[in-house]
Amino acid sequence: MFEHAFAVVLAGGYGERFWPASTVRHPKQLLTLLGERTMLELAVDRLDGLIPPERVLVLTSVDLVAATIEASPMLPAANIIGEPVRRDTAAAVALACAVVKARDPEGVFCIVTADHVIGDLELFRQTLAQGLTVAATDDVLVTIGITPTWPSTAFGYVEAGEVFGTFGPITFRRVTRFVEKPDAATATRYLESGDFSWNSGMFVWSVSVLHRAFDDHAPELGAMIDALVPVVDTERFDAALAAQFEPLRRISIDYALMERASNIVMAKGGFAWDDVGSWPEVAEYLPRDDHGNACRGSVEVIDASDNVVISEGHLTALIGVEGLVVVQAAGVTLVCPKDRAQDVKEMVMKLRETGEWDSIL
Repeated sequence: MFEHAFAVVLAGGYGERFWPASTVRHPKQLLTLLGERTMLELAVDRLDGLIPPERVLVLTSVDLVAATIEASPMLPAANIIGEPVRRDTAAAVALACAVVKARDPEGVFCIVTADHVIGDLELFRQTLAQGLTVAATDDVLVTIGITPTWPSTAFGYVEAGEVFGTFGPITFRRVTRFVEKPDAATATRYLESGDFSWNSGMFVWSVSVLHRAFDDHAPELGAMIDALVPVVDTERFDAALAAQFEPLRRISIDYALMERASNIVMAKGGFAWDDVGSWPEVAEYLPRDDHGNACRGSVEVIDASDNVVISEGHLTALIGVEGLVVVQAAGVTLVCPKDRAQDVKEMVMKLRETGEWDSIL
C-alpha cells in the first residue's frame, strides 16, 4: 500500500433518473441496483488491497451523512463528510484536497465515484496504483480516460497527445483537450482516430500540485483550502465549511480546472467501465427472460418483451407490452417508454415544483 495514498468517493448525488427507487432520503448510491451490495459499497470494495479504509473518504450531502455512515460500517464515521450545499464537483474536489492535506501534507489521492460500474478490477487497481505513483513523483494532474468501445454521444471525451510514459500495462499520454458530449458523427470520428477516450470523471493528484492548480485557475477554491486545512477534524470545521461553501459558484472540476491547466496527463483505462445513468442502462446488468425482459423482484409477464421491470415488495404483471420501463418502489409506480427514461428527472422536477409530493421524492 502507498504510505500517503488516499481515496475520495464522490457520493453526493440524488439519482433523480432512478426515481421512484432513488429519493433524496435514499439515493442511488445507497441502493442495491446491481446485486446485494449498494453502489457505495461496491465503490469502496474496489479499493480493497490498494488503500486502507482509514484513508478512504466519502463526500456526500450533509443531509445524507447519517444514512451514509449507516451504509458504510467498513469506514470510520469521521471519513464521511457532508457538503452543506450543492456546488458541483470543483468544490467537492477542493474540499477533499483540504481534508487530505490536513491529515497528510504529503498526501496523494484519487477521485472515484459511487455510481460507476467497473469490471476488470485487477487492471482498475493497477491503473489507480500507477496513477498514484505518477501523481506523487511528477508535477502533473492525472485523469483516467476510458478506451471507447462505441461512438457514445452520452459521454465527454479527452483528446490525448504525446506519450508521457508507459508503466507496466498502463500508458500515460499528455492531454491535448477536454471536449463536451459530441454529436454522433463527431463521436464516430473520435472513435476512429484512436486519440480520444471517454472522460471517466476519475482523477489522481497530490495535494500540493492540486492546491497550486486551484490557486492558479480557481483562486476562490484555493482560498477555501487555505481556510479549511487548519480546522479539519476540529469542532470548528462544520461552521467553517458552511461559511466557505455558501458563496461558491456551481462549477464542475472539468470547467474550473481540467480545461485550463496545461500539466494534465491521462492514464489509459483499459478496464470495463459504465456510467450507469438510467433504468435501461441498469437492465444491462439484470437477468433477462427469453423475450428480453430484464426484471428484478416479483414480476410476471404474458406476451411482453424488451421491458425493464423493477418491483419492490409487490407483484407487477405485464401483458402484451414491449419497450417499457416499469418501476414499482415505495408505493409509487413509474411507467414510461425506454427511450424516454432520461425524462424521469424532468418528472421529479415537476413533482417537486408542486410541493405536494415531497414524501415520495
